[in-house]
Amino acid sequence: MFFKFLYPFNYVKNVFIIDYKKLFESGYKAVIFDIDNTLVHHGDDSTPEVDDLFKYIHSCGLKTLLVSNNSEERIQRFIKNIDSEYIYDAHKPNPKNYTEAVKKLGVKKSEAVFVGDQIFIDILGANLSGIPSILVDFIRLDTETYYGKRRDLEAIILKFYKKSKSSQNRIGDIEKEEMTENVVV
Repeated sequence: MFFKFLYPFNYVKNVFIIDYKKLFESGYKAVIFDIDNTLVHHGDDSTPEVDDLFKYIHSCGLKTLLVSNNSEERIQRFIKNIDSEYIYDAHKPNPKNYTEAVKKLGVKKSEAVFVGDQIFIDILGANLSGIPSILVDFIRLDTETYYGKRRDLEAIILKFYKKSKSSQNRIGDIEKEEMTENVVV
């Protein structure tokens, strides 16, 4: 299928329903995140829930790193309460900084997962670099009604993805048993 290089390994609603313990037990050692519209709404500071999520991920034995096209100032503001490495001005989807991320983390590409909200940026870059990818629904405000042509194209690709059972859940079943939103433990 033409779109297959754009397909995420897994697709979940949000970062809070990923079973990070299960990822660790499956042999993963690191989680690489996008920030805007993946962890918080575009431009927002981190929330207490996101801060707690990173503490929980670290307690599971996983390392974290943020890869963002944002400025260093934006990322430093975001990680004020988060202990995580980062790469700013990453030029995603260029695979160069995805590869740099795993080097910084000291893990193999197969031991990391990338979590992001954009197929043409986050997922494409991870897939091109050989890092398993997890797509999450993008965070949006209730007042936002139109998201752009790229999001329309992503919706079409997701329809094909959902029909391709062999492309889904390639990391395995990574959703928590109880999917209580924003509950980390």
